[in-house]
Amino acid sequence: MRPVGELAISSSSWLPTSHNSVPTSPSFTSSSSSRPVYMNYVLLSALAAFALAQSIKVFTTWYREHRWDLKQLIGSGGMPSSHSATVTALAVAVGLQDGLGGSSFATALIIACIVMYDATGVRLQAGRQAEVLNQIVYELPAEHPLAESIPLRELLGHTPPQVIAGGLLGTMTATIIYLIS
Repeated sequence: MRPVGELAISSSSWLPTSHNSVPTSPSFTSSSSSRPVYMNYVLLSALAAFALAQSIKVFTTWYREHRWDLKQLIGSGGMPSSHSATVTALAVAVGLQDGLGGSSFATALIIACIVMYDATGVRLQAGRQAEVLNQIVYELPAEHPLAESIPLRELLGHTPPQVIAGGLLGTMTATIIYLIS
């Protein structure tokens, strides 16, 4: 008969093997942790989705405004949302790699929801307020101390279609990279 502290470890349990041991999980000993960072599927999916979204913004700006704006490669705002694409790719990649039942997927999903909510809520409203404040400053007389102030950035947040497009881009990117690898 085994002492109480020595319990069998199954592939799906977190049970200690002795009184002083720390619970272990089979996932911590997998070979995925020994792969180099450039082979990290989750990281590659998120970075690829970000790069694609930022690149697409250059073309959507050209289509809408008939001018090339390479600042879009590093700027925020616009179509599609690179924040949404990145966090959605991250969550989908974690879900595809580790399954939907784990705490890693839950964490990635909650972070994705917070980022996308923030993009359409707080950041979008801050951009709209900046637009109004810039108009007020523009209409000030030239001798007013604020008349020479630097304009506030107006393109901060995203509209719901921009966030949805970013989410779809992130989902497709993570899925395609998963199927390729």
